[in-house]
Amino acid sequence: MSKKLLFVTLSLLVFAPAAAQACACGCGIFDVGTGTMMPTSSGGTVWLEYDYMDQNRNWAGQGPSNAANNSDKEITTHFITAGGQYMFNRSWGAEIEIPYDLRTFDTTGDDGGPAQFTHSALGDIRVKGIYSGFSDDMSTGVTYGLKLPTGDYSYSGFDRDTGIGTGSTDWLLGGYHMGLLSSAAHLDWFVNGQWDHAFTVSSHYRPGDEWDAALGSYYEAGAMLGADRLAPLLQLLGSYRLHDVGFNADPADSGYRRLLISPGVEYDVHNVKLYADIELPVFQDVNGNQLTASALGKFIVGYSF
Repeated sequence: MSKKLLFVTLSLLVFAPAAAQACACGCGIFDVGTGTMMPTSSGGTVWLEYDYMDQNRNWAGQGPSNAANNSDKEITTHFITAGGQYMFNRSWGAEIEIPYDLRTFDTTGDDGGPAQFTHSALGDIRVKGIYSGFSDDMSTGVTYGLKLPTGDYSYSGFDRDTGIGTGSTDWLLGGYHMGLLSSAAHLDWFVNGQWDHAFTVSSHYRPGDEWDAALGSYYEAGAMLGADRLAPLLQLLGSYRLHDVGFNADPADSGYRRLLISPGVEYDVHNVKLYADIELPVFQDVNGNQLTASALGKFIVGYSF
């Protein structure tokens, strides 16, 4: 197991099968994974992450549904997140993630014709503490913190569940563990999970509670190839989200259960870390009609110090 931060953010379940529920769609899943939430030494890392999601398929229950059943047609989002984590010692640390999102929303206008709205804004900032003092190797830890209501949720043309921000302040509680599967085969494994619960809301909209989890393994190929670190990995990602509630919510068309598979690779060059993956849904069960994405691409560049 590398003694540097495995900065790769597995970002659980990034594709959000939400329909008119774009950012209530599960943007919080971007924070669950091996990466910044799983430190293995004191010190810090900073990173810049780019994610792309194109929700262009109408889905109902466990399968596709006619596009005519949903007044929303497509939601395309570019997510750019700047983050930093610092472990003050081998037990305690802190993390911050600052997102900026660009979203294009194609829907049905008041006149019954097509309408398109594009908006970019600061998203909901997340601040978390980390405790990893359960063992000397820091292989097990818990995370705890808040999602702040910094994202815009009032842009004209966007519904509350398609807004870049949710307007809520959320508790974030998570845990992780990583270990060695086989030293001879150069295989490591990890598991991670997070619960997201809104405890203050605005304008009669409460996003549903969400549980996200990741289980994966990576192959330490770098030493065999003479690289600083080259680690292909495979993840199984799952999430469960409750209905949104409130006067400005759409409970019937929100909430979901899903399972995804995600191959990826990390490459380290001294203190610089590069990561890329693609995440593919293998099971989706959504309430009502919601727009889903067929795949999501991710790229991260980070620096450890």
